[in-house]
Amino acid sequence: MLVQRERMRRLASLGSRVGYLALLVAIVAFFVGVLNDLPGWSVAVVVGGFAVATACLVPSIILGYAVKAAAREDRQRAVG
Repeated sequence: MLVQRERMRRLASLGSRVGYLALLVAIVAFFVGVLNDLPGWSVAVVVGGFAVATACLVPSIILGYAVKAAAREDRQRAVG
């Protein structure tokens, strides 16, 4: 069970890194696009970046909270 929990923690961490990287790419593409009168490629990168960030961050945040809650429950059962 601990091995599986560690695997889920790593998966949540990877999802967070990918999601925040996609968000950073979207923000940079937006500012580059604003400086260049919003060409079509920058709009596509911004929308794609936000879509990838949403698809990665939502599940990884939920999974991360679930892993932390399971670890906290194990600690509480061991103490009490």
